[in-house]
Formats: sequence, structure tokens, C-alpha cells
Amino acid sequence: MKIFNLSILFIILSSFSFENFDVDELEKESILYNASILAKNYSGNKDQWKHEYGLPKPKQICEKTSVWLDSYARAIITEKGKTVIETLSDPNLWNILTDIGIEGIHTGPMKEAGGIITGTHTPSVDGGYDRMSLKIDPNFGTQAQYLEMAKTIHSYKAAIVGDLIPGHTGLGYDFVLALMNYKDYSGLYHMVEIDKKDWSLLPEVSENDFSKNLSFNEVDKLKEKGYIVGRLQRVIFAEPGIKVTNWDATKKIKGTDGKTRRWVYLHYFKAGQPSLNWLDPSFAANSLIAGDIMESVGVLKNDGLRLDANGFLGIEKKPGKEKAWSEGHPLSLISTNLISMLTRKLGNFSKENGGFTYQELNLTIEDMKTMLKLGSDFSYDFITRTAYVHALISEDADFLRLNLALMNNAKISPIRFIHALQNHDEITYELVEFDINAEKEFSYKGGQYTGKEIREKIRDEDFSKILTKKTPYILPSGNGPCTTMVGLCSAALGYRDIFSMTKDQKEMVKKAHLLLTFFNAMQPGIFMVSGWDLVGAYPLKPTQVKDLIKGGDNRWINRGAYDLLGDSDQKFSKSNLPKAKTLYGSLNKQLLDPLSYASQLKKMLKIRKEYKINLAWMLDVLDVKAAPLYIATYKLQDKSLLMIALNFSKDPIEEEVDITQIKYSRAKNLMTNKKEEKSFFSSKFNIKLDGFEAKAIVF
Repeated sequence: MKIFNLSILFIILSSFSFENFDVDELEKESILYNASILAKNYSGNKDQWKHEYGLPKPKQICEKTSVWLDSYARAIITEKGKTVIETLSDPNLWNILTDIGIEGIHTGPMKEAGGIITGTHTPSVDGGYDRMSLKIDPNFGTQAQYLEMAKTIHSYKAAIVGDLIPGHTGLGYDFVLALMNYKDYSGLYHMVEIDKKDWSLLPEVSENDFSKNLSFNEVDKLKEKGYIVGRLQRVIFAEPGIKVTNWDATKKIKGTDGKTRRWVYLHYFKAGQPSLNWLDPSFAANSLIAGDIMESVGVLKNDGLRLDANGFLGIEKKPGKEKAWSEGHPLSLISTNLISMLTRKLGNFSKENGGFTYQELNLTIEDMKTMLKLGSDFSYDFITRTAYVHALISEDADFLRLNLALMNNAKISPIRFIHALQNHDEITYELVEFDINAEKEFSYKGGQYTGKEIREKIRDEDFSKILTKKTPYILPSGNGPCTTMVGLCSAALGYRDIFSMTKDQKEMVKKAHLLLTFFNAMQPGIFMVSGWDLVGAYPLKPTQVKDLIKGGDNRWINRGAYDLLGDSDQKFSKSNLPKAKTLYGSLNKQLLDPLSYASQLKKMLKIRKEYKINLAWMLDVLDVKAAPLYIATYKLQDKSLLMIALNFSKDPIEEEVDITQIKYSRAKNLMTNKKEEKSFFSSKFNIKLDGFEAKAIVF
């Protein structure tokens, strides 16, 4: 392909013309074209009809796999001569992971990402979440190695979960063909050709740029002209001088028909992530994503797929409203249902069940409930995530209790959620439930407060403690703080210089981290622990990733590279991320110490499996007197009652609770395997917890 054989490595846009592209070669590399090839393996074939697909089956999935490692390919340290995929498929690693109790892995995005808009491959602008082809990224390995990895993981009866990005692509082959108005490719995207007579409404694009972000004034004028739906409900990744709105205007581009055009295109996220149009008459976007599903579950043998930002698949103008309907739109619901059903229909997780999906959907509880009815099998737990973080920072679990009560009132079982610790993103403080319901009153801390008041209170309290000059290891993002769990726990404890902590301070950080781990591991549903958690990764210093964060994306400080087995002497990952300092070290060494993080996690997961806590039914979240105390009760599969109790304070707590169901029963502490003092004939129980202690007690 001639665009990849150019002798000059860096070609600026001012010297590159779209006429240099070989359209036939572009098409062969495009996702849409390859989707049509993959579809031939299924159309008119009996393989389409092996599985039920109409309804989610979270319980059946949880019975087979409910504890996952959350991996991030760009952060994996490899041994010299080994690829990332070979490292993740190492039997030595899986011997240790399964010994700890891990039953699956979310790999993170592993397909080629970035763009070719300049005539040569440009790197990803969002850590792999701007897919440009169905091929495995050569930085991680080969397709053959991926298939061998899947075979190895399946031999341990573990699941492999990939990624699907239904809302956008990168600036790759499909987008270039769309800009050239080739075949149905322009129908892929939410992009609009602007009449030449209206080019005066568009900003000038410099020679070295491909597009320019529109101002609010320019968006309003284009809306008045009927070109676009206008402003969106939010501007994600807003950054002064870089991104003010969700719309970009391109420079002049000559199409395959010889006509020169200027386009305006939508991007919910970054300019390098053009949004797909899920309701174009060509249904091209639907076909493109179907191709990704077929490649992932049919070719690469993934058992499940994570749906990235699937709440942003529909957008509509609202007459008389300043902003468009751009979140929680019915089209997002319908599209998610179709994606989930197709994955269930074509997948091969088990003989009974096809593939499965989980959605990364940070919307209201009602929206989550609606989208879980027929769509994804699981949803990322954004309901309790910020709440348990706030409980640790403030030593007050009232907000956590409120969020669990809202979940209970909505009749959503915790089994429908992915309960996780650190991931590749920031710790979000969008608090969408309270933002969307800003004027609604909630019962909180013994009074009635509006959603707006609660949201402002939580954000102000936490940010005033963890986003200050005293915590330089935590950086802000538009949605919340960027750090690791070690960084978060250190800030909650008031430690300023985490890179020079004392032995006692490190022990306190580990206790706080284990407390958050316990809360999530004892939840029904899926529990997910990241590689960063397993080694106790510190956040990177901003100077270590200054080039990556200069555009305002501070999440790179919580994406430091790590080596789970400690076998490598490399200081950088294959993606050139610096190795993070770690609090706990390699899993091999940790498992030799019964008090280490990994050993304590292993103990939790053994209890989780033995008592089938992953399948438990939540009964109640108790009202208690002590603010740092959190107590919830669950019904186990054998009908016994499980109490989970956590102390989010550094100080001891003692409180008596009265639970009708525990009358005529004994109490056993599952972590110590010892009896707890309780009268057999009483419904009362005295809970005693040391600072940052947690107990799982079965009655």
C-alpha cells in the first residue's frame, strides 16, 4: 500500500493530500469491508442458532466465572524477547492467578488503534479506544499468539473478555473513506457535508491540522441552519484551547467523485474518535460493529466483551431546548440490545450460553436498569464506586448507604454489576444520578437534600482533601481524580510524600486498600481486580509521562507499567510506559507472606467461592449509629444469612444491631473461621471492628 511505503517518517498534513491514498487498499483494510467478509461465515449457517440470545443470563455466567483480572495491555512489562500476549498467556502466571482465585481476564483493547489521516499510522489518542482495524496491534503480538493465549486461559477454565467500542472509531481506514465520500462509508459517522455557500460559518483550519474544534457560537449557527443537532448535554474531555464543544470542522477534502467538501463531525470524546451514526439508512455502523463482534467471539475466541461508553449511541435535536438529547437515548438502548443479543447469539462461552457483555455505562440508575433488561448481562458498578471512595476519604458511609438503598429501591440486584477497584480511567465523580436529578430530594444524613446539594457536598468534601497541594501525586481530570488505589488510600490517610512512606504508613495504606477490596469482593456478581491493585502500584510522577499528559489527559499517571511475576528487568512496557513503583511487589513473593495483599485477597476469594457469595441475594443495608460503619445482609444459596460489616475509620467501632432473621442462630467469622459471640435465642448481635477492619459473618 503506497501510503505506508513513504520514506519520510513524519508527514505533516500540509504536504499530504487525500489523493495520495489508494482507495482499493484502504477498503481492504477497513473494518466495514472485513465485516462483510466475516458475515459470510454466519449468514445461512446453522452456527447462528446454537444459543439462546434474547435475555441476559447473569447468574449462569457468574456460576462459571465471577472473579476477573482487569488487565491493560499498554501497561504490561514483558521479559526480553516476549510479547505482551505471550506474557499474559504464560502458564506460570495462570497457575498463580487461579491459585489466588481469579477465574477470568479482561484484556483491555488489543486491536490496532489510532489513525492514518496523515498518510502514515498515527498512535492512539485514547489508550487504544480509537480502533482502526480488526487486526491485533503488533505492539502486543500476533493473532496466532492471541489464539494460543485464549487456548491457555480456557485450559484453566477461565474466561477471556475483550473490548468493543460501539460509539466511535479512530481516524483510520473507514473514516478516511467516509471523508472521501466513498460508497456507504460516510453513513458510518455522525458527519454532515456543509454547503460551500456556508463555509464562512466554519473556522479556518491551519495547514498542519486536519480539523478544528467548533466554538459554541459556531455550533449554534450550524444548528440554526439545520446542519447539526447543536450542543450536547455534556462536553467530555473539555480542555480550553483543545476541546470546547463536541464538534469539529475538517479542512477541504477532495472525494473519490472529484468534489471538494468540508465536513462537520461529532465526537463525544476526543477529535480522534469520530462518533458512529447508529440510525443512518445504510446501517453501516451496525454492520461495522457486527464485524468487530464476529472477529472477537468467532475468530479470537473471546467469551465476553466490554462495551465502551454504550450510553452515547443516540442523539436527537430537542425543539425549544438549548441542548440535544445525547445521553440515555432510546437508540442507545436499542443498539445495546442488538449488540448484546448478537454477542450471545454468536459466542461460544459454553454449550448453554453464547457470548456475554458488560457495559461501561455511567448514567442514572433508572437508565442502567432499563438497559440491563434485555441488553448487557452486567454493568460496571458506578453506583457504589464513588460512594465507597467517599466513605474512606470522609470516614463516613452514609453516602454509600444512600446509593445501595437507591439500587435496592430500583430492584436491581448487585449480581448485575462488575464491582471493581482500579481501572485505566480516573475515579469518576460525575455522580450522574444526582446531577440528572438535581432538583429531586433524597433522604440523606437524617434530612432531605436535593441531588445538586448532595453532589456538590460530596465533591467539595473529597476534592478539598485529595486534590490539593498536599497530594501532588493525584491530578484532576474533567470527571474526577487520577491516581491508583495506593495513591487514593495514601491521600485519604493524609500522607503527603507517598514515595517516602514509613513502614507503619505503608501498612495503613495496605489496610485501607484491603478494606476497599473486601467491600467489592464480597458483592454478588462479578468482582474485578486490576494488575495495578495486585502489585500495589503507586501513581507515576507527572514528569515521567509529561508528553502524554500535556494535552490534559492526566489518566496516564495511574497507568504505570507493572510485572505481575517479577521476572523481567525491563523498566518500560512495550508501549513505553514507565514501570510504576509498587507497594506489594510480585505475586510470587507476596504469596510467601500470609499477611500480604495477594494472600489476604486469596483468603477472601476462597470464602467468596465456598459460600457462593457471587450468587447471594441482597436483603438490606442497615441503618447504624456510627457514621463509618457499613453493614449489609445477604441471603446465601443455602438460605443462611451473611452479614458484611466494614469500618471505614482508623479507630475501633462497637455497635449492637438487631436483625430478626438471626434469631435462633450462631455466628461464625468467615475470615478467621471462628465463632463470634452471640446468644442463640437473641436477634441482637454486637459487632466489634478495629480500624479499617472488615468481617464476613454467617448466621
